[in-house]
Amino acid sequence: MASRETIWEYYQQYGEGKSTAGQFAVYRLEDFANAETYPHIRRDFYKIKLMCNVQGILSYADQHVSVQDSALVFVNPMIPHSWERQAGSPTGFACLFTEDFITQQLKTASVASSPLFRVGGAPVLFPPPETVSKIAGIFEDMLKEMQSGYVNKYDLARSYVQIILHEGLKLAPAAPFYQPGNSAARLSAAFLELLDRQFPITSPQHALPLRNANEFARQLAVHTNHLNKVLKEITGKTTTEHLAEKMLAEAKALLRNSNWSIAEISFCLGFEHASNFNGFFRKNTGIPPSQYRNQVVGLS
Repeated sequence: MASRETIWEYYQQYGEGKSTAGQFAVYRLEDFANAETYPHIRRDFYKIKLMCNVQGILSYADQHVSVQDSALVFVNPMIPHSWERQAGSPTGFACLFTEDFITQQLKTASVASSPLFRVGGAPVLFPPPETVSKIAGIFEDMLKEMQSGYVNKYDLARSYVQIILHEGLKLAPAAPFYQPGNSAARLSAAFLELLDRQFPITSPQHALPLRNANEFARQLAVHTNHLNKVLKEITGKTTTEHLAEKMLAEAKALLRNSNWSIAEISFCLGFEHASNFNGFFRKNTGIPPSQYRNQVVGLS
């Protein structure tokens, strides 16, 4: 199996060939009969899982958490994780979604501080029975909607995800969160948090304060080569790759959701000339930003 798993690969491996929508999918745990264990690798998608009636070990980076009955699990793409079932037949639900599914509004809402988006860790929460029933009901509604023909069902799915995130926030203060256990993991978490703070960009006059690997390294008081080595070890990506990924996601969001000019977006993202931004966007998407914006407008 590859070192980074996609939603499609996940479904092919564990869902007995079940298809997925691409950006978002929801399912019952009972339907994934092959998923007794997951290897310790990174995935390129977010995951929220409600597990019940099962015992096993959830592992995140350098931490292992024992699950004895029910757990609400939030996973982001930055941290490798694995699951090993020890006893019981798990019931419950899970939803998977990519970065493209997450709207800019969702990341700037109150749930932006939720366990799902918290940089540097993927917590496991242990809700009381009444909360388990409530979240299970939300997943049931989500599953029904995704099987329906409702034209706006993906917008509705985002609302259901937001409700579950709020339930996680209610539980979070008393929950055992993942904490990086060594210097490399701590440095990686510090970088990811610093990077995340730069987004979203809310004004055409707001330019990114840190725009390259050297500036991030100086801010973190480490050598650029050391920061790159640590990030590659912990997250599988270099400083430049992380920054480019976030800048591309922000560029797409601004092209979709704002009326800012290409030049204004270019300035905000730290490019000296719009031509440099055009080259960056074309290199990563295969099309110039103006064509991407026109396609989005045409689809809407």
